[in-house]
Amino acid sequence: MLLTLTTTHRPATDLGHLLVKHPDRVQSFDLPAGAAHVLYPEADEARCTAALLVEVDPLKLGGGRGRRQAATPDSFTLGQYVNDRPYAASSLLSSALAKVFRSALRGESRDRPELAATAIPLEVRVPVLRCRGGADLAARVFGPLGWTVTATPIPLDEAYPEWGDSRYVDLTLTGTLRLADALNHLYVLLPVLDDAKHYWVAPDEVDKLLRAGAGWLAAHPERGLITRRYLAHRRALAGAALARLAELRLADEPAADDSVEIEQPAEAPRASLAVRRREAVLAALRDSGASRVLDLGCGGGALLTALVADRRFTEVVGTDVSSQALTLAARRLRLDRLPERQRDRIRLWQSALTYRDDRLRGYDAAVLMEVVEHLDPPRLPALEDAVFGHARPGTVVVTTPNVEYNVRYEGLGAGRFRHADHRFEWTRAEFAGWVDRVATAYGYTARIGGIGDEDPEVGAPTQLAVLTSTDTNTRKEETTR
Repeated sequence: MLLTLTTTHRPATDLGHLLVKHPDRVQSFDLPAGAAHVLYPEADEARCTAALLVEVDPLKLGGGRGRRQAATPDSFTLGQYVNDRPYAASSLLSSALAKVFRSALRGESRDRPELAATAIPLEVRVPVLRCRGGADLAARVFGPLGWTVTATPIPLDEAYPEWGDSRYVDLTLTGTLRLADALNHLYVLLPVLDDAKHYWVAPDEVDKLLRAGAGWLAAHPERGLITRRYLAHRRALAGAALARLAELRLADEPAADDSVEIEQPAEAPRASLAVRRREAVLAALRDSGASRVLDLGCGGGALLTALVADRRFTEVVGTDVSSQALTLAARRLRLDRLPERQRDRIRLWQSALTYRDDRLRGYDAAVLMEVVEHLDPPRLPALEDAVFGHARPGTVVVTTPNVEYNVRYEGLGAGRFRHADHRFEWTRAEFAGWVDRVATAYGYTARIGGIGDEDPEVGAPTQLAVLTSTDTNTRKEETTR
């Protein structure tokens, strides 16, 4: 089986540095089921092509000692030895990619680190790919990732066109992407289109999928199909993976509470409530005069991006309990591409909001944007102590859904929350009571408002509170005098 990777980035031979494979040499690698070879059919300053050729030994593939094999395309015993596995792209090619281009998959390059972090023009060709679902499915899985997809069905026999097309396609992908992203797309999606694995799918495959899919799979419109096929339709593993992907989507878009599985009311403005929420939080931070800011429960970095774009915030820290969410945030911020001075303004820390963390003390302001409702109510006192008591920022900005407004969403039945992960949603009176109790207990003053269009009966869709430490108020008064 064959895969070619071409770039016209100048000098194009830098592709050899990214892949850590010299264009002037043919390199070979042993695989459990055969061998892989890397060679360069063309390599000059204008255009460079690397080819990965995988030779599969059917005897090795079919005769593993005591190894449980995945189902082959044919159900009879001889099908373990006589099949399309040596010729059509499949999970065998993905495994070869992972072994041969390991550092490139991770986005690492000792010789060209800046190029590894840069999107370059790429063309990928897989001449024979078993594609269960046809050319249309290839476009559906690769298209949303920035590729222009050409998937040409291969006829059963060119001499007899009336026989129709085979189950194979000739796949060409063109686009401008980081090489690491391109390789991870291929690593995941080639076996997905083939819809078979040449090895037993164990629970650790979930971690492999999430690692290779970091930054793109959680938001992919075909993530369900991709997950189920990659995990060989094992329900328990697919369910676990999809649950973790749902957490990542929630972390990446903390404003999803007012859009998941519900329709916006007809009178809602076209402007996104998520955008209006971020603007309201930024305005509160600016009014506070803060320069060193914590985004607690930052998720995938939607607010962090806006904070970093405003130079008045000289230090920006994002924390989240999920390491995957922090990886997404780093990608969103493009930390590996920022100038050193910009990068030095940003910190990403793994931290749980229900535990005291000394690193979070001494900051001007902290944000809890669409966070508190994801905690079980008995855990709220721990959050209050960790944030307001121990970290004690000068200003704390809190946003949370207004459950009274839910009646304005069509399809959101009585007793249902805006998101499946919400443990509660407060009425306006309940939120005001919580804010008043916290402010009194920890020495803060508070003001409460709403975000979004105000409904005369049920209020605004999002509730906002800005709590200011009495120490901060005292300092402001002394400065004014």
